[in-house]
Amino acid sequence: MKALVTGSNGFIGSHLVEALSRRGDEVFCLVRRTSNTRALDGLNIRYVVGDVREKDSLRAAVRGMDCVFHLAAVISAPDWDAYYRANTFGTENLVDACLEEQPGRRKFVFVSSISAAGPSPRDGRLLREKDECRPVSLYGRSKLLAEEIVLARAGSLPVTIVRPPNVIGPRQKEIVQTIRLLERRIRPLVGTDETRTSLASVDDVVQALILAAEDPRSNGEIYFVTDGGAYSWREITAALVESLGRRGFALPIPYAVQLGAAAASQTVAKLRRKTPVLSVQNVKATRAHSWVYDGSKIERELGFVPTQDMKEMVRRVVDWYRTKR
Repeated sequence: MKALVTGSNGFIGSHLVEALSRRGDEVFCLVRRTSNTRALDGLNIRYVVGDVREKDSLRAAVRGMDCVFHLAAVISAPDWDAYYRANTFGTENLVDACLEEQPGRRKFVFVSSISAAGPSPRDGRLLREKDECRPVSLYGRSKLLAEEIVLARAGSLPVTIVRPPNVIGPRQKEIVQTIRLLERRIRPLVGTDETRTSLASVDDVVQALILAAEDPRSNGEIYFVTDGGAYSWREITAALVESLGRRGFALPIPYAVQLGAAAASQTVAKLRRKTPVLSVQNVKATRAHSWVYDGSKIERELGFVPTQDMKEMVRRVVDWYRTKR
């Protein structure tokens, strides 16, 4: 398979590139001139310079590809315009470049997010792909609009949308930050025991993306990908503590302090015209909502089988982290 991957230097994207390269696929990575490509060092790949916000830079990149995996996105931004230009307008540019340069190519796989669907019901019911989408963040709104653009082209281009949940694996920045806090005996009290989230390992998400690219039954479909569990963030933190072998007292970071830190992060980022590391919106969303989803559709239709549960994901991240210290 000759594949173009956008967002190739990101967390999920770099793992996808690794997997495709190991399979012997011909992999092209769309990057900007300023992109940090350290995660891709040593792989048998080719770089293509482009930016999804600039359509003219995409035409040559998509030409002749069997599949385009679109993972590039802005997850945290200072305003709606930044989300829209990168996530919605950028997706429209890419999918239209595919149509204009080579109509009828094999597949366009769009990596969306559970944020596009919105939080799950308070009664604990798992949200399904057919349920009404109710995003509660600017990021989620921008991804849902992008999904609508992709599906509108489904009659002319084979497309599949994959919505990963919270994804755990090596190189995930948030997990690494949490591990570093725990090593200092600082324990963030993220969310509550009542609010829960679906999870997937990065390896399983990559497996789902490749299945979506290769199986024609996925054309025009949307899929959630999960390990089948529902976890509180406090359970996840406890699993990290256990895997790290930490014992004894850990200083908790209360919710109010997390909100204050998020507000400060946003203020500093705005002054520096950069993306905030932590946002008030994300802290509130984690505490106020559950994010649990039914991943049975992709298992039933494409034969996807999750290989890691939460404790195994955590163990693998900790093992990787120890090799990188």
